[in-house]
Amino acid sequence: MNLHEYQGKELLSSFGVRIQRGIVAQNADEAVAAAKKLTEDTGTGWHVIKAQVHAGGRGKGGGVKLAKSLDEVKRITEQIIGMDLVTPQTSAEGKRVHQVLVTEDVYYPGDSEPEEYYMSVLLNRATGRNMIMYSTEGGMDIETVAEETPHLIFHEEIDPSTGILPFQARKIAFNLGLSGAAFKDMTKFVTALYTAYDKSDSSLFEINPVLKTSDDKIMAVDAKVSIDDNALFRHKDLADLRDLREENPIEVEAGEHGLNYVDLDGNVGCMVNGAGLAMATMDLIKQAGGEPANFLDVGGTADATRVEIAFELILRDPAVKAILINIFGGIVRCDRVAQGVIDAYKNMGNITVPIIVRLQGTNADIAKKLIDDSGLDVMSATEFQEAADKVQQVLA
Repeated sequence: MNLHEYQGKELLSSFGVRIQRGIVAQNADEAVAAAKKLTEDTGTGWHVIKAQVHAGGRGKGGGVKLAKSLDEVKRITEQIIGMDLVTPQTSAEGKRVHQVLVTEDVYYPGDSEPEEYYMSVLLNRATGRNMIMYSTEGGMDIETVAEETPHLIFHEEIDPSTGILPFQARKIAFNLGLSGAAFKDMTKFVTALYTAYDKSDSSLFEINPVLKTSDDKIMAVDAKVSIDDNALFRHKDLADLRDLREENPIEVEAGEHGLNYVDLDGNVGCMVNGAGLAMATMDLIKQAGGEPANFLDVGGTADATRVEIAFELILRDPAVKAILINIFGGIVRCDRVAQGVIDAYKNMGNITVPIIVRLQGTNADIAKKLIDDSGLDVMSATEFQEAADKVQQVLA
């Protein structure tokens, strides 16, 4: 589950991570009031207005702007709220902006020049350890840094059983070229950041940039935070931060029915039980000359009601030219799935795209007979290749 920047910063701050302070606003009047409050609390004269959407690269799309007066705060907020923000991480249609974060200006003059760093915390699945990835090249796309100057990206792996150790925090500060007060503040920052990641059961923290201010303070100017969905039962307060407006509405609806659904750009709808089989089915469709229109795992139960809901979700995509149902009958019996498909087909009565049903496992022979004798426009298969051939046939 992704958080907005302002939500991520609130989470970081609760663990002692210094952040660029800000106030979220839903309209221009609230933004002006937020700017006045920030000036009163922090002394900032300028303010940064940031679009709050689940996507990076907001500045490139015009979603992050500096306001040097209250009039500019109002004007910029009116421009950003309601816009469809297009960034390198959104679709061509972009994402509608519903709110902005009004923040303090932290690039103030002082005894030294401000410096920007990149830092993220994530799981290294190859080693089973958490990892802090960091670079002196903050404010840039980390992909560009990795491609052009990979030697400027550092990694520090952390044993989850011990947590981050003091020497590791010092090593990070040293590799970033810090000294004095900034060095000490960076060690505190890194330790608090890792603790926040660990205690919140997050899957990703990305802070770009981490800023060393002109008076040697270390703070998070941005915050991209993703929480592990599987751990949300331990964090009811974080689950309440979910913004459904930022998610695909079909995926949200599927989740409400207990279906694992991911929308894709292809022309063949998939209905499968089991994530591994679903991935293999998508490969099968690709090899047959099609493109998967979705990932859909119906789980261990595939009765008529569940199958009907899955059909409805798949058929909302006008690009779907065929549907492939691929079920392995281990826990679930194939004949029950076949009956569910038949019942759902009859209940809907308006399915106009070809349907291929591949059932293998318990009672697969009975299931094939049920499909073949149903009189419906449904093609049955028992082997992977047979299903692939029929997909290719209907797409020809």
